Amino acid sequence: MNAGALEEEGYGRGFKCVAGLDEVGRGPWAGPVVAAAVVLPRGVSHPGIKDSKLLSAKKREALAPWIKENAVAWGLGIVSVEEIDKINILQASLLAMSLALREIRPLPDYLLIDGPHEIPVEYLKTGAEDRGWRMEDRSSIFDPRSSVLPHQRAIKKGDRLSVSIAAASIVAKVARDQLMVEYDRLYPGYGFGQHKGY
Repeated sequence: MNAGALEEEGYGRGFKCVAGLDEVGRGPWAGPVVAAAVVLPRGVSHPGIKDSKLLSAKKREALAPWIKENAVAWGLGIVSVEEIDKINILQASLLAMSLALREIRPLPDYLLIDGPHEIPVEYLKTGAEDRGWRMEDRSSIFDPRSSVLPHQRAIKKGDRLSVSIAAASIVAKVARDQLMVEYDRLYPGYGFGQHKGY
């Protein structure tokens, strides 16, 4: 991975805030989809950051706090099993990414997204109340009346090409694993703490 090359390309094009987004939980038979959005400081990276699937749990757990502490901003989005069943796993993944963006200030103007799909405009513009969510007083990420939305770049295997996407993959994976450990306490006997729903 050429650390920061895709991010620098975005800054070079005049964008002010570049975020990497990734999700985990599309393959398991149990548990939610969790996405993360991470904005790293320009030119700042860590040599250990790479696609979460290439790292041991111990390395991910060591890197996640570093990412959170050093990021300009980061956010998590979680979509429940019930919502996944309603809208399908792909839409749930994209929705989780849009929810992660709600946690970031300043809002990014350039999104590097792992995978072949961009986040649907309606997920960026739809107010929380329209889906029955209670998200403090932020009803929408972006002004629904505005035509100005972040530029998106969907990148296949982006978690191996972009340091901010890789960072997001680590934050999302650690968060989901922690959720599954909690589910193991709530629902003993299923082994969620060991296999994490996979």
